[in-house]
Amino acid sequence: MLTEERHELILNELKKHSVVHVSTLVEMLDTSESTIRRDLNFLHNQGKLNKVHGGATSIKKNIHTKDDEIEVRKNLHTEEKISIARKAASLIKANDFVYIDAGTTTELMVDFIEEKNAVYVTNGINHASRLVSRGFTVYILAGEVKILTQAIIGIEAVNCLKKYNFTKGFFGTNGVCLENGFTTPEIKEALVKETALKKAREAYILADDSKFNEVSCVTFADIKDAAIITSNVDNKYKELVKADTKILEVVIR
Repeated sequence: MLTEERHELILNELKKHSVVHVSTLVEMLDTSESTIRRDLNFLHNQGKLNKVHGGATSIKKNIHTKDDEIEVRKNLHTEEKISIARKAASLIKANDFVYIDAGTTTELMVDFIEEKNAVYVTNGINHASRLVSRGFTVYILAGEVKILTQAIIGIEAVNCLKKYNFTKGFFGTNGVCLENGFTTPEIKEALVKETALKKAREAYILADDSKFNEVSCVTFADIKDAAIITSNVDNKYKELVKADTKILEVVIR
């Protein structure tokens, strides 16, 4: 197969799915991993896609209006998410009163949290169950259950949050953008995130490389309102650094 043909097929696959994985392309195009990585590097440098760890994402700036299924999101950017989750968990200290937002990366934090002398509050159903099973002191918000993200949302959840004052809060996001801030597709979930973030003395956004320069339809915080825990920091984040946004870079291992 000619190089140009591979490039066209890769871009067509991105149009369909917005995300492609190296392993998928190797199988689909019946070629080597090194060849696919060269193709992705070339197309990235041509400005035709956004190369990320393990694959590539579309560079289209569409405004996302819905969440992907949680089982789909769990299988994307796994290595990055694990490293980000490990770093986030290491920030929890004795006597912290911690909020953990629903999300696939924040859920991975549970595997790395060691501090038993802290209290945890979450709107993540799976998060609460796993924290309890590990012997932590946990409170879960009341409210509406959103099956798609396994999250507690809505006005009851917001009212629950108003009585709390967190030392640290850890949040997921669908998009990180200088102009639009931190965004998510659903208004009731955004209100919970916004309220919890404002009640946290230290707020951290857990965002893998694919979330940058993406925009969903509801902003829940300004770009300066939280530190960002991420990986693969490169030139495309220069504008964020200029905006005095704190970025905690982690190393994938």
